[in-house]
Formats: sequence, C-alpha cells, structure tokens
Amino acid sequence: MNVAVKPAPSTAEDTLAQKSRDASVISGGRLVAKALKAEGVDTIFTLCGGHIIDIYDGCLDEGIRIIDVRHEQVAAHAADGYARQTGRLGCVVTTAGPGCTNAVTGVATAFRSESPVLHIGGQSALTQWKMQGLQDLPHVDMMKPITKFSSTVMSTERVADMVSMAARECFSGAYGPAYLEIPRDVLDREIPIEKAIVPKPGHYRASVKSIGDPADIERLADLLVNAERPAILLGQQVWSSRGHEDAIALLRGLDIPGYFNGASRGLLPPGDPHHFDRTRSLAFGKADVVVIVGTPFDFRMGYGKRINVPTLVQIDQGYNMVGKNRDVDLGIAGDPGAVLKAVLQAASGRIKNDKRQARKDWMKSLHAAEDAAYQKVLPLLQSDQSPIHPYRVAYELNEFLSDDTVYIGDGGDVVTISAQAVRPRRPGQWMDPGALGSLGVGTGFALAAKVANPEKEVLVYYGDGAFSMTAFDMETCDRFNAPYLAVIGNNSSMNQIRYGQIAKYGEQRGNVANKLGDVPFSKFAHMLGNHGEEVHEAKDIQPALLRAREAIAKTGRSAVVNIWVDPNEYAPGTKNQTMYK
Repeated sequence: MNVAVKPAPSTAEDTLAQKSRDASVISGGRLVAKALKAEGVDTIFTLCGGHIIDIYDGCLDEGIRIIDVRHEQVAAHAADGYARQTGRLGCVVTTAGPGCTNAVTGVATAFRSESPVLHIGGQSALTQWKMQGLQDLPHVDMMKPITKFSSTVMSTERVADMVSMAARECFSGAYGPAYLEIPRDVLDREIPIEKAIVPKPGHYRASVKSIGDPADIERLADLLVNAERPAILLGQQVWSSRGHEDAIALLRGLDIPGYFNGASRGLLPPGDPHHFDRTRSLAFGKADVVVIVGTPFDFRMGYGKRINVPTLVQIDQGYNMVGKNRDVDLGIAGDPGAVLKAVLQAASGRIKNDKRQARKDWMKSLHAAEDAAYQKVLPLLQSDQSPIHPYRVAYELNEFLSDDTVYIGDGGDVVTISAQAVRPRRPGQWMDPGALGSLGVGTGFALAAKVANPEKEVLVYYGDGAFSMTAFDMETCDRFNAPYLAVIGNNSSMNQIRYGQIAKYGEQRGNVANKLGDVPFSKFAHMLGNHGEEVHEAKDIQPALLRAREAIAKTGRSAVVNIWVDPNEYAPGTKNQTMYK
C-alpha cells in the first residue's frame, strides 16, 4: 500500500505563519511596538531569537530603532543606560531561556539603581504550555525578585494593555524595571484591530511629581531657615527624576553646601561655590541639619550609622526606603525635585542675616577643608612612579575630559579611585554600576550614551577584568555609529578582591582566583580595525588619550588605550574593606 508523504519544508517561511497584508488586523508584535511608541520608546536593545521576531516587524512599522548586540547582558545594560541618559523608559527585548537569563545581571543592576527598564521576553507558545518547549523556563518567577512587576501576557488582545501596565509600574514610586513575557503564538497571532485593548496615550498616567505631606514641607523649610550649618546630599533619584534644576536652585537660594552621589555627580560643575566632594564626613559630623535626597542608607552610606547629626532628614521617591536601616527626624516620600522646589518656595526670604552669615562662614570653612584634602591627595594624583599609580590615571582622565564628555566607570577600584579625581562637567555625564557593583556595564552604557547623545564624547574607564567581560560589543558600537574611547586600568588582577584575600590569608594564599593574564588590549582594538595603544609611563597617558580622541574623530570608530597600573596600589575603601562593613 502506497502512502503519500508531504514534502519537508524547503524554507523557514514554509514553517511560519505569513504576515497578513490586511490592514484591518494586527499582530501581537505590532501591538507591542505601538504600545512602546506611546511610552516614548524610540530604541530597543536586543539579540535576535525566534520567539520575538514579530516585535521587530512591529518596530519597523512604528519607526523604532532596533540595536542588536552580541550578548544579552549588554542589551540590558544598554537599556538601563538609555533610561539614565534620556529620562525615559529603556527597553530590552530578549528571546526565551538563555536570552532571558543572560539579561538578568543587567535587569538586576537596573533594579538596584532604580532605573526604569522594561524587559520584554519571549516564551514558548501557549499551545505548548508546560510541555518543555524550546528554551522554556519559568521566566516570570525568576524575574519577580529583581523587578517591580513580572507577568505573562495570555492573549493578543491584551498585549498593548499589558505593555502599558508594565511601563506604568516602572515609574511608580522609586523607579525600577519590569518584566513582561509574551508567548510566541500570542505575538504571532493576528486579531481584528477593534478587539485590541490599546490604552490612549496621555489617558492612563497620573503625575508622579508628589511633594508628600504639605505640613512636612513647611517643617523642612523651618529647619533649613533656622540652620547655621546645613548640608545636603543629592543622590541617584535627583538626576533620574530630572529634579536637578530644582535641587541646584535650593542649594543656591538657601546657601547650602551640596554633596553628590551616583548619577548626581556633575549636577554642579567643579569650582562652583556650592559644590563639595571631599569633606562629606567632616560636614556630616559638624552640621546641625543634614538632608539626604534620593539615595538609600545602604552600604555606600554605611547604612546611615556613621551620620551623627542633631537633625537628619530623608527625602525619597519610595515610602519603603524612608527610615530604612536607621531612624530619621523627618521623612518625606515624594519626587525629589518637586519636594525641593516646594521647600525653596516655603523658605525663600525667611533666612535672617545672622543665619545667612553663619552658613557663609560654614561654607568657607568647608572650602578650606576641601583644599586641604585635595593637597593631601595631590602627590598621588601627580605621581610619576612606575608602574603607574592608578591615582595618576584618574588625574589624567579628569584633565582630559571636555565639557561634553560622558564619563563611565566600570570595575571595582577603578570606579572608587576615579571618584577621587574625576569631576564631570555637566549633569548626566557620570555613570557607574551603582549599588549592585556589576562589572561589565561599561560597553552597554557607552552604546546607550552615544546613541542618546551623538554629539557628546563617551569615555569608559574599565578595569581589565571588567573590560574582558563585554568588550566584543565594541563592534556593536561601531556598527551603529556610536564610537567611544575605552581606557583600561590594567593590573592583570581582580584587584579589589585581591587586596582582601591577601590581607586575610597572606601573600601565598591571597593570590588565588583573582589573578588575570597580562593582556595587551590594544591588539583587541587592532583586530577590530580600530586605534589602540599601550601606556607604561605616566608621562605618556595624556598624549595617548589625545591621539585616541583624534583617531575616533577621524575614523568614526572606537579606540582603546591600555594603561598598565601598579597592582599593589588600592583605593582607600578597598583598604578599609568598607564594602563589607
């Protein structure tokens, strides 16, 4: 008996449902793109996979730029960096299984840094639910602990509605990431347009510019009006919520010294009379009122335990963070810029001359202490020693920065050491891993910063360990006309951890699992057809940086300057092991 056998599919198109040309129907992928467009998303960062290709089709229809990378971790970091640079929702799109797990570090970094990122992930078809399909994992359960919202979209009709819901969660209270899993058949399915639930832009959001309790605004205004030695620390939320202009107006309007943490570095230029950065411990020990704005009492702040001040005030977007880890005298949950603007309005014109003079004297004493602190560290910053002292690298980088350079730190000691010397010139021009301490953020951040600000120079200062984690996406940066300057502080070690191991176990056992090979990373640049240099002497740092800048301008491609630094020099925080205290 002969049985007819259907011929095997000859092309991929034979195995996939074809896109309809009927204008009265719409696919799940196109609904994703429409919803993203309504959220102001103009760019997605992704690595392709069969589960998510219909989203690309929708993005092409909506004019959303698709930037594809070589590793999903970079895509997630780039979405985070894009959110930080633009103040809008960042978006990373990954396929199922390893596509999702590779992005976890980037999403977790955004979570600890309170960055609004929407992660859209693929999944096996609902018709294969719990059948162990290709790359099937419990993504939603995995992502819940590191997102503000994590859910599956169960029907094509709800796709746009769920994207809007997830995006809304990203900006509720303190910002943060959300995860949305969309099964393949939900994305591919086409439905009549009238059956799709599509929230109308501008009609499903409320203002997040809350000032909290008005009575607390008046109370804080009274505290600042009567203070003789006030001080304010401005943190990550001030920049991410774009409240920096109101924060600066308060510092200047009430004559208060300002200290800057995380992304708020650069809100005031170096040399501004209200800009302070070397005397925080001194100020917090002598102030009568300290206001902490938009930064948690986490390990970077000694969990708040080291602040010993008569009156401590905390302002945060998240109610759950106010008074966490230590008591405060006044807590305000609200938008940092809105709160500070209201406080300035309530306090303006009320400071008496004796108080005004007292705080001028206070700032004069702090400026004298700032100068003394700088003179103390200056010999290290200008050291000619060989191997090169890492402080000298930080000094040279600061001398190299232009008014339009976005500075990104990626590593352990390279971030903490450069914080001693690098002073970004404008708001938004300092980026670092944040509280999660993720290595490998630099390349994704560089891609995002250059795409968001094509007119600006982007410089990443990597540790050699951090550079090797994500460096291959330098090719992605060049492919999308987003060249940047990679500077590597190369000590052939994971040095921040190495110090602690040596201190605890001695030299013989301390150099275990933290030593790296001596890699001339300039050759990596040459492999990509880019400019690359090795630097072994301090006097050669600045000329090498200038040549790299010229090469980028001439070729439109990235450049690498590999600087060999002394592996036996460490940041003060590393020596004190403050990260673990």
